[in-house]
Amino acid sequence: MKLLNRSALSVKPTQAFLDWVNSLEPTVGDEDLTLDDVDRESTVYLIPEMDTPEALEAFVRERYMEILECELRAWEEDERQWPETLDWALFQRFLRIEHSYLAVDLDDETPLEIAEVDDSLLLETDLD
Repeated sequence: MKLLNRSALSVKPTQAFLDWVNSLEPTVGDEDLTLDDVDRESTVYLIPEMDTPEALEAFVRERYMEILECELRAWEEDERQWPETLDWALFQRFLRIEHSYLAVDLDDETPLEIAEVDDSLLLETDLD
């Protein structure tokens, strides 16, 4: 077990986000995604260690656009389908974040690797 020198943000969609997702391909009634459907769907972002709520809020406000775009792209890569205005208010309406002060790696066998993330690779992985 290794303690990482990072904190973590868990990002989950809100009902407003799901309403947007459901509007992309209108379905009839029971086929719409619900919060229960995506309850276990969250993205975890490793961030610098944050020890105060003020530091966390400042960091999230600085990087919210990057997070918001990543979350939108996970559901719709065509940016023309995204909401017209991408701002802090939309971020707050679309996403719920939970902060963890500690990040612990429980995998004692596989070393951590650092790689640049290419959006096209994420999209290919999602299709497999």
